[in-house]
Amino acid sequence: MSHNTFGHLFRFTTWGESHGPAIGCVIDGCPPGIPLTADVIQRDLDRRRPGQSRFTTQRREPDTVEILSGVFTGSNGQQVTTGTPISLEIRNVDQRSKDYGEIAHSYRPGHADITYDLKYGIRDHRGGGRSSARETASRVAAGAVARQVLASIVGPDVTIRAALVQLGPHAIDRSRWVWDVVDQNPFFSPDGGSVGLFEEFLDGVRKAGSSCGAVVEVVAEGLPAGLGAPVYGKLDADLASAMMSINAVKAVEIGDGMAVAALSGEDNADEIRAGADGNPEFLSNHAGGILGGISTGQPIVCRFAVKPTSSILTPRRTIDSDGREVDIVTKGRHDPCVGIRAVPVGEAMMAVVLADHLLRHRGQCG
Repeated sequence: MSHNTFGHLFRFTTWGESHGPAIGCVIDGCPPGIPLTADVIQRDLDRRRPGQSRFTTQRREPDTVEILSGVFTGSNGQQVTTGTPISLEIRNVDQRSKDYGEIAHSYRPGHADITYDLKYGIRDHRGGGRSSARETASRVAAGAVARQVLASIVGPDVTIRAALVQLGPHAIDRSRWVWDVVDQNPFFSPDGGSVGLFEEFLDGVRKAGSSCGAVVEVVAEGLPAGLGAPVYGKLDADLASAMMSINAVKAVEIGDGMAVAALSGEDNADEIRAGADGNPEFLSNHAGGILGGISTGQPIVCRFAVKPTSSILTPRRTIDSDGREVDIVTKGRHDPCVGIRAVPVGEAMMAVVLADHLLRHRGQCG
């Protein structure tokens, strides 16, 4: 299986399976001298790890990360990157492979079980192997390193934040958006008024043994203009690729996204004036901070939709590996809405794309 690497100058390769002994990643292209400790990475992993509320899988993984290479502690006592590959490992400690015994020879509808088998002639039924959302822990670890790169080169004012803006059919009230609320509820919702509704809805979904989808919005601020390149190195194209590569993501939008089809040219135009500091000042941001594939210096806005988890208790029609028609029920511990824990994953993928494009821009334009 190839294509486990993402990025150009700042790139990472993830490895490991959901029910293997460990997962992790190797990051290549990180500049030297970037402050990096395990604690910095752990902060992001703790936001993604399972079992933190009744609304996520009850698999109990501490997701403790260990830095195996690529850092050095100097005489000043600060641990920094050396410019060599950074290897990160996260041990799996709470696998229950027996939970998947009944589906070892049957394909879950809506899951990658059947395509993995059709392509490779073999699949890991224990949690889905590489197709499991467990793989995203490695992405979050890589994203934490990318954040350090951005902060070191651009400055500490760079922020990358994500929020869950829709759970099933229920969307937040954007007039009540408060970023500080995001980490104060189990849904990563920026609208405190939505939490009660989300709880009631997802409790019903969970008790029914079903699942639901979600929409996550990621916003990056404090980045310079000029990131991205025409024609095949567009920033928005790479962002779309990054978000779509997250397991269970089925749609990606930049800025107003699909909604621009209903706008007029006048409404869609992000008008420009001369700012007080001499830089251009945009009067709106329908484009999501990217024009012609190049960042404008405005907030970069990306949104993605996560499908309902395929592992549900409701019997579904399928076939087994011998081609026989059967019904399938998936037991075990699963997220009733995998989109909730995709919030820090979206932040991580935004961070790695921006770090990569920042290094590419610096290499070309100085």
